[in-house]
Amino acid sequence: MLQLHFREMGQGAPLVILHGLFGTLDNWQTLARRWAEAGHRVIVVDLRNHGRSPHAPEHTYALMSEDVLGLFTQLQLGPDTTLMGHSMGGKVAMRFALDHPTRLGKLVVVDIAPRFSDMRHQDDILAGLHAVPLAALENRQQADEALARYIRQVDVRQFLLKNLYRREDNSFAWRPNLAALTAEMDDIGAEITAEQPFVKPTLFIRGGKSDYVTTEDKLYSIPVLFPNSQVETVVDAGHWVHAEKPEEVFGLVKAFVEQ
Repeated sequence: MLQLHFREMGQGAPLVILHGLFGTLDNWQTLARRWAEAGHRVIVVDLRNHGRSPHAPEHTYALMSEDVLGLFTQLQLGPDTTLMGHSMGGKVAMRFALDHPTRLGKLVVVDIAPRFSDMRHQDDILAGLHAVPLAALENRQQADEALARYIRQVDVRQFLLKNLYRREDNSFAWRPNLAALTAEMDDIGAEITAEQPFVKPTLFIRGGKSDYVTTEDKLYSIPVLFPNSQVETVVDAGHWVHAEKPEEVFGLVKAFVEQ
């Protein structure tokens, strides 16, 4: 169990937010501040091997669920807590809800289903990150040029470059543990299973232009594990629903946690 880095704001019923692969808690800062202003105690978290949280060679959902349990215990979060996660963070949230159903009241999962996710589409991203010559790097522009040979989408490169930082000796480094994430990529795609379903209220938010949550998921994989769930589609949004359509995500989550 690792002690996770987090940031807390606001007062009220707790809302804990988990980012996706290669993300950090900063990805959710703007929305977190709005939910805090709306009357919630919001805790945004860096998962293991990401952001400012500790690194470890293992990166499984069982272990990440236990990391989150440690955070719930540390912050004395009660059963009125809503746990929300996007993509990989959504699978962590599902695993936690199924493992520790009495520790939370509601679950929100953003653009991911419990089924196995083929992670081969991350190969170019991993290749690009590994190709950045950190030791010789003089500025972020050089890092972007190295990434561009593998990743054509500017917005994806900008998202990834948020993980680049300068050490005290002025050299560059990545915040994610690339060695562990590369080795554990199959585990990151793993299916979430359980003998008993999570029967408390659950909201799935999917992007209308994303294929991470399919019609088949809505009919089968989601209801089997989360029978008290609803699936809301944000039209004209891709996988990063919260970044593309923040107003819609803000409203959906606020209405769900307050009902």
